[in-house]
Amino acid sequence: MEINPDVIIIGGGLAGLTSALHLSKQGLKVTLIEKHEYPHHRVCGEYLSNEILPYLDWLKVDVNTLRATHLEELQYTTQHGQSDKIRLPLGGIGVSRYSLDELLYKKAKDNGCSIVIATVTGISFSDDIFAVSFQGQKLNAKIVLGAYGKRSNIDQLLSRDFMKRPSIWMAVKAHYSGDFPDNLIALHNFEGGYCGISKVEDNKINVCYLADVKTFKKYRNIEAYQKYVISKNRYLKCFFEKSTMLFDKPITISQFSFDKKYAVENHILMVGDTAGLIHPFCGNGMAMAIHGAKLASELILDYCSRKIESRQQLEVMYVTRWKQAFGRRLWFGRMLSSILRYEFGAAILMKIGALFPKILIWIIKQTHGNASTIKCL
Repeated sequence: MEINPDVIIIGGGLAGLTSALHLSKQGLKVTLIEKHEYPHHRVCGEYLSNEILPYLDWLKVDVNTLRATHLEELQYTTQHGQSDKIRLPLGGIGVSRYSLDELLYKKAKDNGCSIVIATVTGISFSDDIFAVSFQGQKLNAKIVLGAYGKRSNIDQLLSRDFMKRPSIWMAVKAHYSGDFPDNLIALHNFEGGYCGISKVEDNKINVCYLADVKTFKKYRNIEAYQKYVISKNRYLKCFFEKSTMLFDKPITISQFSFDKKYAVENHILMVGDTAGLIHPFCGNGMAMAIHGAKLASELILDYCSRKIESRQQLEVMYVTRWKQAFGRRLWFGRMLSSILRYEFGAAILMKIGALFPKILIWIIKQTHGNASTIKCL
């Protein structure tokens, strides 16, 4: 392949596709490398905070064409049946990654992005130029964005620190048909994890849960785990008994980490989950991925137009802005997940929320932004 783009993006999820759209919209030559054909499902809570909608409008991405659901309320339950419900401060939409990623993919192609379906096998940096290898081919570029998700062989190629530590988590996701409120997100606690349920387009119900691997391994399979562990929460038991799975089988991901990552490694600007993974309990990973792509894209454009004078300055500015946007959110998410992992922590939070509902609203705001912070060009 004889293409040498301005920017190579590794990974075609929300962060990668959004970056491709933004940069190509402003005239840069972009090649995105993604290992899976579109469209495909991804393990994801599929909740997109309204904070990011002004930016998507600027990109001319109309999520209304996807028939997304509008989510306005949050229900939280403990394993032993305590329940509370509040109105979401900002609200959001429920839309499947299958549909949203495909929309972004088509938009990026229409913008002139080159999209290659392949697995990256090597990345090197020398004389201020990246060389990215895949399937016996090699591309050179001044800028590489890492947008390949929670965990990848590329993390091993780069010897990232978090890969040296074992992860205790796995996640499971499937779509269901059944009876569930259109405007509600439900977060149900169970031993060793929690399950999120909300509607996406076409009246489908997305179910995605995070599970402790050690607890999961005590059971033969997902079906047994859901029956003997997850269904101890009566709300989840009722849901699984009355709903029908639309997938042939659930999709899973394992060995991902909530440990601290770095926004720049080996001169690669990391975006989305590749830069930092917020605990899914906080329900804001999709918006953060898109927002992070915006931050990186704006700085790359300034670098390419020589408003930023050096690569070192680019990297320092990106790390600074990334921490300003997401550092507090990630810290708060880690603290919150540590409390809610245990039944007594969930029960205490529930009691506080019942007495002082505004505290729960304040907690949600700590892991979300607001539309005014996503200033568009």
